[in-house]
Amino acid sequence: MTDRAAVDGSGGSGQTALSRAAEEKAETLAWLRRISGDLATATIQRLEETLPWYAEMPPARRSAVGLVAQAGITSFLQWFEEPASTPAIAADIFAAAPRELLRSVSLTQTLQLVRVTVEVMEERVAGRSERVREAMLSYSREVAFAAADVYARAAEARGLWDARLEALVVDSILTGEADDELPSRIAALGWHGHGEVAVLVGTTPPQLDVDHVRRTSRKLGVDVLIGVQGSRLVLVVGRADLPVRGRDDTTELPFTEIAKRLEPSFGSGHLVLGPAVAALVDAGQSARAALAGFAVARAWRHAPRPVEADDLLPERALAGDAVAKQTLVDRVYRPLHAHSADLVATLWSYLDNGRSLEATARELYVHPNTVRYRLKRVSEVIGWDATGPREALILQTALILGSMGTEATRRRGSANRRPATSR
Repeated sequence: MTDRAAVDGSGGSGQTALSRAAEEKAETLAWLRRISGDLATATIQRLEETLPWYAEMPPARRSAVGLVAQAGITSFLQWFEEPASTPAIAADIFAAAPRELLRSVSLTQTLQLVRVTVEVMEERVAGRSERVREAMLSYSREVAFAAADVYARAAEARGLWDARLEALVVDSILTGEADDELPSRIAALGWHGHGEVAVLVGTTPPQLDVDHVRRTSRKLGVDVLIGVQGSRLVLVVGRADLPVRGRDDTTELPFTEIAKRLEPSFGSGHLVLGPAVAALVDAGQSARAALAGFAVARAWRHAPRPVEADDLLPERALAGDAVAKQTLVDRVYRPLHAHSADLVATLWSYLDNGRSLEATARELYVHPNTVRYRLKRVSEVIGWDATGPREALILQTALILGSMGTEATRRRGSANRRPATSR
């Protein structure tokens, strides 16, 4: 009998303790609900006093932040009543804010908002119950994790949007279908370029590290747009003022050197650099040259990596590239023809005679030193040296194209001057 009474007594005291704890929780919860409005008001006031960024916000955004703070207090009351509902309630806090608030309030500012709210609640309710204080600290931790999750999801969604927009911009540059919206799309990507632009085309590596490409570019003082088109990797490279570079480093690397530094980011195969253009909106010209060069680069057995598209002008011309043909005529044939007919004749003879000085001198009835002098003048006029095998190919192709164009022009002129037949 004694043992049973003792058991019944202990059971009764346990039930009494549980019931007393439930009553205390109900009373505390009712008290918290009564002062929730005062807590929200005090929190808003503290935000204005301690957070300068909140006070400087437009009224609409400040109101939205206030809604988040108020939702946090209300959510805490629900969580205090049912702790198992933490994940859903914590997510509901940020559902009260409009989507654009994520763009105007950073994660750091959100955590400051949580800290101020917790401080106000701790000052008002800490003396009421230690249990409430511990619950509030635990809940604030859950809210901080929920905030980090919301911002991480937003950043991931924006990253995917940026990648699609970047691919669209690069595709517009490659196809030459730039429209009035291209500048705004470029600005939306945060393009830092301010000057010359060149396009680099190569093969896509098995594992493309986009972040590494961007970091390397920033160190070189350029910004990049990255486009992956199957097995082809395209970089639109533009000069930029970036904070990564040292203040004393004011030198601008040539695009050929920049291409060499970026070369490890590409896969095996040829790598072609298009000519520099004045601005990003003109990058289509560089892109077309780079793509045309990439298509025929295999025809040059010992092509360097990277190779400039203009060094592949003969191969591009043979492949039917009208731009390459016109470039060769404009940069080689016409300047030489305008400068001196002797230079054109000497260059023709020198190339036809297998780059032999003596054979050229005999054909032209001049001294070999005269041939040397004229070849030197050719190099000074057009920038290419006929004594090198690769440059000799470029010059010979230019002479052929130039003479073909001249003959076609002459025939059209003769046809136009031909008198009409009388009937």
